[in-house]
Amino acid sequence: MSTIVVTGGTRGLGLGLAQALVERGHRVVVCGTDPDRVAAASTGGVTGMVADVADRDRLQEVWELAVATYGRVDVWINNAGVTHARTPAWRLPAGEARHVVDVNLVGVLNGCAVAVAGMAAQGGGHVWNLEGLGTDGRVVPGLGVYGATKRAVGYLTAALAREVPAGVSAGLLSPGMVVTDLLTYGYSEQERRRSARVLSILADRVETVAPWLADRVVSRARNGARVRWLTPGKIAWRFATSRFTRRDPFTP
Repeated sequence: MSTIVVTGGTRGLGLGLAQALVERGHRVVVCGTDPDRVAAASTGGVTGMVADVADRDRLQEVWELAVATYGRVDVWINNAGVTHARTPAWRLPAGEARHVVDVNLVGVLNGCAVAVAGMAAQGGGHVWNLEGLGTDGRVVPGLGVYGATKRAVGYLTAALAREVPAGVSAGLLSPGMVVTDLLTYGYSEQERRRSARVLSILADRVETVAPWLADRVVSRARNGARVRWLTPGKIAWRFATSRFTRRDPFTP
């Protein structure tokens, strides 16, 4: 049994992951910015706390809550993330761009700083950062700021894996295309129609991906690890068989 912190664990993939981890016997602490969602998530073995990942002091309090409740933190998952309207980077309002950078990059950096320091003091632990569109360098027009933050997270994680003290490790979790509001946010009707076929082939529901990741966040916690749900081989197979199979991940 491990103690695991999931930032952004009150909705979407984070919530699904927290629930799947509890089902596997782990002790889970989540944080989010919406008090109502935090309260709703704090059931069935999940401990919740209101915290903005852009505030390092507040994340330190999340760490302290987990340690006070369970004695230590074995795994910290920097899952919290937001996207933005699909628009060229130069047209994106400064406030919206800053919010994406604060959550997706500064928030991950804060989580890494808190978790690595705490794990070094306790003698070990593992930090996972979540990949997303842009981590591999792929460019999608209209999502430049989001993609830039995820590209930076990939670099940060690779650097962190070389910097962590003895006993502490870091790696990347890649959930692929998961049907949450982040995946579908900001599509125009024309864009939605144009993307429908690809999404129907590659996207998966939270309840499909979260248990798979939950099985690996402890067993695959090695320095420099990269755990990928949607591998190149799986992508190729899905496209090759798409004429013969029906997939509709957007319908429960």
